[in-house]
Amino acid sequence: MTTAMHMRIRRWVRDHPSEVANGLGFRSIKPVFGTKIHAATRIMLIVTFLTGLPLMAGSQALSGAEATSNTLASAPSSQIVPAYSRPTEKTRFRNYAFDAFGPYPIVASGLAAGINQLNNTPPEWHQGAEGFGKRFGSDFGIAFTSTTTRYALSKAFHEDTLYYQCICQGFIPRLSHAALSTLAARRGNDGHSVFSVPALIAPYAGSMTAVYGWYPDRYGAKDAFRMGNYSLLESVAGNIGLEFFFSGPHSLLAHMHLSNAHGSPDPGPNP
Repeated sequence: MTTAMHMRIRRWVRDHPSEVANGLGFRSIKPVFGTKIHAATRIMLIVTFLTGLPLMAGSQALSGAEATSNTLASAPSSQIVPAYSRPTEKTRFRNYAFDAFGPYPIVASGLAAGINQLNNTPPEWHQGAEGFGKRFGSDFGIAFTSTTTRYALSKAFHEDTLYYQCICQGFIPRLSHAALSTLAARRGNDGHSVFSVPALIAPYAGSMTAVYGWYPDRYGAKDAFRMGNYSLLESVAGNIGLEFFFSGPHSLLAHMHLSNAHGSPDPGPNP
């Protein structure tokens, strides 16, 4: 995709936020979260994600070890692009187990269940400890299904879907890299970046399973698609957390001397 095309997409997204929201299924937020303030938040995240497309060439190239002229042109002459180290099956499974059963999905499921409990969504599950338990189990089940789908499909597609921190500098390039990495993966021994079908399918696999597995009968495909959009945005937020807070030598937790069980092979030092 050329730079001119990136700029046209950026201008269109900036001028048509409502069309972007409608196209991604955000016509009605109330059935899931009960308040429309969440719609504005999610639309802002979507616009941020899409308007970061022009920075994809720079941030993604600097994060990888793609031995192409485009990558070399994108990197400053004084910057060394680290070699890519493909993760072992042990590393991949360790990350899968951490993402599926670690503290982050448990805490996230608890927070989501709390929001849904406050909004009494879905109302068929009522209130009290039993209602909260159903909502927590549902949110955890969605996250587990999405994580498992991503792990299984990435193996089938021979993709490395682990998150790699950007070696670029600056808040905006790193933020764009985190958002764009949500739908990207690495393939081959050189770790070149590709659009990831497993990363796209996984969030909707979780929501579809919930809607047709244990949600009340009145929920259908549109609800599953909307919930999948939320899960995709949660993945964006998770990558932002990994970029700025939860991993790497320059992360907040690293400065606090806290260890992290989640991680990809070290691609090299960040500048």
